[in-house]
Amino acid sequence: MDVKTEFPFAVVEDADMAIVLSDGYRLSARVWRAEGAGPVPAVLEYIPYRKRDGTLPRDEMMHAYVAGHGYACVRVDMRGNGDSEGLMTDEYTIQELADACEVIEWLAAQPWCSGAVGMMGKSWGGFNCLQTAFLQPPALKAVVSVCSTTDRFADDIHYKGGCLLGENFGWGAVMLSYSSRPADPALRPDWRADWLQRLEAEPWLAPRWAAMQERNDYWKHGSVCEDYARMTVPVLSWGGWADNYMNTVARLVENVPAPVQGIVGPWVHQYPHTAVPGPAIGFLQLALRWWDRWLKGIENGAENDPAYRAYMLHSEAPNASAKHRTGHWVAEEAWPSPRVSRQTLYLGASAGGLSAPRAPRGYLSREDAQGFSVQVNTPQHLGMHTGEFFPMGLNAEMPGDQASDDALSVCFDGAVLAEPLDLLGAARLKLQLSSDQPLAFVVARLCDVAPDGSSVRIAHGMLNLCHRDGMENPAPMPVGQAVEVAFHIDQMAYRLAPGHRLRVALSTTYWPFLWPSPLAATLMVTGGSLDLPVHQGSAAEWTPPPPEGAKPWAHKVLRPGKTTRKIETDLIAGITSLIVNDDLGDMENLTHGLCTGESMTELWEIHPDDPLSARAVHTWEQRLSRGNWAVKTEAWAEMTATASHLRLQARLVAWEGDNKVFERHFDEKVDRRFV
Repeated sequence: MDVKTEFPFAVVEDADMAIVLSDGYRLSARVWRAEGAGPVPAVLEYIPYRKRDGTLPRDEMMHAYVAGHGYACVRVDMRGNGDSEGLMTDEYTIQELADACEVIEWLAAQPWCSGAVGMMGKSWGGFNCLQTAFLQPPALKAVVSVCSTTDRFADDIHYKGGCLLGENFGWGAVMLSYSSRPADPALRPDWRADWLQRLEAEPWLAPRWAAMQERNDYWKHGSVCEDYARMTVPVLSWGGWADNYMNTVARLVENVPAPVQGIVGPWVHQYPHTAVPGPAIGFLQLALRWWDRWLKGIENGAENDPAYRAYMLHSEAPNASAKHRTGHWVAEEAWPSPRVSRQTLYLGASAGGLSAPRAPRGYLSREDAQGFSVQVNTPQHLGMHTGEFFPMGLNAEMPGDQASDDALSVCFDGAVLAEPLDLLGAARLKLQLSSDQPLAFVVARLCDVAPDGSSVRIAHGMLNLCHRDGMENPAPMPVGQAVEVAFHIDQMAYRLAPGHRLRVALSTTYWPFLWPSPLAATLMVTGGSLDLPVHQGSAAEWTPPPPEGAKPWAHKVLRPGKTTRKIETDLIAGITSLIVNDDLGDMENLTHGLCTGESMTELWEIHPDDPLSARAVHTWEQRLSRGNWAVKTEAWAEMTATASHLRLQARLVAWEGDNKVFERHFDEKVDRRFV
């Protein structure tokens, strides 16, 4: 990345600007402003991840850059987080969004603001800038949303296709840890009393989320797909193929009536100017082009840029830590694109379709193109090479070689390709099947199989069969009764090379991405088809600007970190485990002297023959110090299950120096109605 140190305007900074809300609570904002520019538009990033230490490294590279081009960039800690007062009770609450609207109104009224406000963010911040746009505060003129969702039930860390994600538990543990840290005493003299109040009020959210197993009002709140017509604020949406928020961009571009554009690259869950796999691109320049058009009214033609730009990945060897992905950019003037046609391949067809030439576990028989029957009953540990829901970097967090999981699945393979096959959009899979259990799910992985047998996951999709008729009113499967189900496989942009073949791999398990059904279901699949989005483009159609940013933060490494990621099998007990140790080390901020450190361990274990053996244990440690002051928190969480209930336990402990000042235990059970 090209680091810039000179900008059109000098940048002045306020490390702790007070924004006092109407109920008296004070939010803390870090503000970068263009000096000598007069009143300028404000760009708000509003998240719970601590501006003083958590997101500071990326904040300094982004917000100083944008401010130097004639803006006021305002990074606000949400209520109950970082250096802001109050308590946080959940994600995307009515209070959170009301605060956002009030902050926008406050910014617009400042003498250094022109009255126009933009909002940006990644993940949580990407979510709430869409949600705030949905509320239409008058001063909000445009948003830039990265790695976000339009539907909190369909496309977030809780459920996918109605299936309970392992990350629902994982993210609950993350937030228990993240929200346990105090404000910086250098900014908040009352930090200790405030900290103890936060700890006492901190919720254990994973059981709350797991209990809501249908798309109810809780999930509809904050889901902008409920009424796209309310999205009248211009939106620039970003996604990454290595992230699991890749569906949002196409949905916004297709449905939002306001000016909207989308860009999807090869990236993990990071901002596109710093993300892997490469190529990283000039996210900040493109964001500025958007801000200049909609916040400053500059006629720069941004509204005429392509509606949907996507990096089409090319076939290459699987790599769970890929630094770069080969591919090319395509630019669609409209979405859906007239250059995408639909091609249907039939499962079990002996020619011109997807055949089942081998006999995987549970395979019964295959007849000709007129029909087949195959049992799908896969071992519980299938999915160990799936990768994280939202990978953050290069620590083997992306999907690896799928060949071992393919060997445990029921696979339908296409013919060896004589020409490249370009796919752009979402595939749709239809299946005729029956189940021997009332609770069951099916997973489909779309894979690129090379001549050497290695397998790259292009995209995946899944369906909790209780949700076969919709997400709002699930019902158990009628045992033994044949039904037709259909579901989408995630958005993709992918070119399969000649000599490769397309594979659909079906499974009834996907650990630890999905929490297993209570009983090992057997599905009898008797027919199906895959509807593919085939793209007609060929050469590269867009050359994005190279990545730029402001200078990195000034810091010293006190203790380097280390990450390991292992799959282990206990040859006596038969348990297979995924074990992650992620020690981020300890750092000192050389600007304000705060020292921070973070460590995490994850254990995901299961017996191949027993879904009730599934167990997840996560621990997190947070460390903060400066001089003689030091605090530490530890969050521990465990999830197990019986045939009738999920059990989610947690413990939160806090120390001031060597003295334990807080300890709280949580133990909740959730009825397994549909998971």
